Amino acid sequence: MVYGFVKQSGGHMTIYSELGKGTTINLYLPEARSEAAIAAEPAASPEIPRGQERVLYVEDDDVVRDIVVKMLSLLGYQTTTASNGPQAIEILQGSQPIDLLFTDVVLPGGISGGQLAENGRHHRPSLKVLYTSGYTESAILHHGHLHPNALMLKKPFQIKTLADSIRQALDSGS
Repeated sequence: MVYGFVKQSGGHMTIYSELGKGTTINLYLPEARSEAAIAAEPAASPEIPRGQERVLYVEDDDVVRDIVVKMLSLLGYQTTTASNGPQAIEILQGSQPIDLLFTDVVLPGGISGGQLAENGRHHRPSLKVLYTSGYTESAILHHGHLHPNALMLKKPFQIKTLADSIRQALDSGS
């Protein structure tokens, strides 16, 4: 019933589940705006940061990947995609310029986002990394998937949050 409602509303639904670790369900619904909400908006919204850097985005869900690639394009970034760790490693070992690895933490193919970043930095020591996940940050850190100072963007996210996180990752010293 929930899936039918989400689809009828023009949305999308993802389910992430790991045996013994739990399940995360994400519902992506189109924005609903009432006249009162539009009238209550501030006259000038904060500037959304943009860029022209090259981003390798690694996401196994086709729908989510397509949406985020459109968002990155609107923000001015050049995006290359991979749907799993082995594909991403092949790209990172190639000669294509990549400024930022933006990767899901939990990936199919036997390679986690953390392992992918480690491999990528082996081949590209100055590679910047931004992680994303539908799991809670504490669950990811608790199970040793990432180091505590890793930059993390929680799914689902809005374009402003994505833009801020991408800029933070690209402008960081590490």
